[in-house]
Amino acid sequence: CHVAASKKVGIFFDAEESWVQVAIDHFADLMMSRHNKKEVIVYNTFQMYRHDRLQFLMDSFAKAQREGYMLGAKLVRGAYMDKERARAEEMGYPSPIQPNKAATDDAFNTAVRFCIENYEQIGSCNASHNKESVLLQANLITKKNLPRNHKHLNFCQLLGMSDHLTFNLAASGYNVAKYLVYGPVGDVLP
Repeated sequence: CHVAASKKVGIFFDAEESWVQVAIDHFADLMMSRHNKKEVIVYNTFQMYRHDRLQFLMDSFAKAQREGYMLGAKLVRGAYMDKERARAEEMGYPSPIQPNKAATDDAFNTAVRFCIENYEQIGSCNASHNKESVLLQANLITKKNLPRNHKHLNFCQLLGMSDHLTFNLAASGYNVAKYLVYGPVGDVLP
């Protein structure tokens, strides 16, 4: 994070399973408090398929405001739904997953709106392959007459996925990137 800040390059903490996410959130918050004083360098990832993450996004923003730094928020729907549900059932605790896709979509789109409403203090990245959620953010940027290339308003999709979204957003002047999963295939492909 120190090197990223010295080079003025963003760095994203990825989200993982709920049973390790608390530690990731702690380190992401710590790094944001150190490096996001004047600009957003460090981003945490918020998985909206979890029923607690929308509130956690809002609480993270309130904490950043209290402690004097800007929040970096990468918004995703999430990737571990089956694994999370199976573990919760096996271990006898309530599932951390939204009850259905509609609830996940609602949480994601509410998070997009929240980040746009607070864009001056939240650097956000809409990391969705969902056309409706991407259009929601693009339309909000236009409706609020915000610069399409504002450094706090970003989109990204995985390399090899949703190229039609990525390339059309880029052609329209939005900040958009492809992100690349890196590591051993057996670890990163799932």
